[in-house]
Amino acid sequence: MSLPKRIVLVGPMGAGKSTIGRMLARELGYRFLDSDRIIEERCGANIPWIFDVEGEDGFRQRETAMLDELSAESGTVLATGGGAVMRPENHPMLKKDSVVVYLRTSIEQQVERTCKDRNRPLLQSDDPEGVLRRLFAVRDPLYTELADIIMHTDRKSPRLVVRQLVNRINPKTPRQQRQVRKEGRNHV
Repeated sequence: MSLPKRIVLVGPMGAGKSTIGRMLARELGYRFLDSDRIIEERCGANIPWIFDVEGEDGFRQRETAMLDELSAESGTVLATGGGAVMRPENHPMLKKDSVVVYLRTSIEQQVERTCKDRNRPLLQSDDPEGVLRRLFAVRDPLYTELADIIMHTDRKSPRLVVRQLVNRINPKTPRQQRQVRKEGRNHV
């Protein structure tokens, strides 16, 4: 079994897409790309500023253009923004020649990981936990539908998640290959 051209990480904010993505890319000898960071670099502005000036729709248009460009890259691990799955036109770009990994985490873990982060415009409200719950209700089915692998990240170190992903993406031993076939799309 050979490595895929690209690994795409989807999931909610606070699931660990950037942290796990960097480590996974290093482990596989791939380049790490973070669509949100690239958008910020090219715009010369952070995402909250883009949201303030262009609104969420303006940001999502930029995100779609970025995913179109990045879907042509090979040998990459791509961390996407949590809302990248909201536009149906993004789905083929996320799946193209890729293994899509849904990093799934609980609302409680998201709250803990994002509570002090001011760079998340959707959470700048009086009830960030309520926002996370509403986003999860809408986005979880989309993440699940797109995913080739669903990886639960709660109470796991990034190193453990990466090791489990590497074993799922490219099992080397016959035993590992039999285990992956047996598990199929089972959740880890």
